[in-house]
Amino acid sequence: MKNIVVACGSGVATSQTVASKINNMLEDDGINAKVEAVDIKSLDNIIDTVDVYVSIMSAEKKYDNIPTINGIAFLTGMGMDEEYKKLKQYISE
Repeated sequence: MKNIVVACGSGVATSQTVASKINNMLEDDGINAKVEAVDIKSLDNIIDTVDVYVSIMSAEKKYDNIPTINGIAFLTGMGMDEEYKKLKQYISE
């Protein structure tokens, strides 16, 4: 099972909203993946276990070996289809 992490400043409201939306979209498409919301400070501790990182805010650190998706698109709806398409491509690899 692929692991997707959504990170925001506190790991509560914004990342939970995006994680829930992504989880529902994946379920609708019959894709089995784990979607977890965390705070940005916890990201370094779990990044090695993640297949895709959904970024809500700019991280001070870049994770070049982990595919990164624009999480703001899932909040606003603008560009969401493109980002979701990328996400599905990354987890199918």
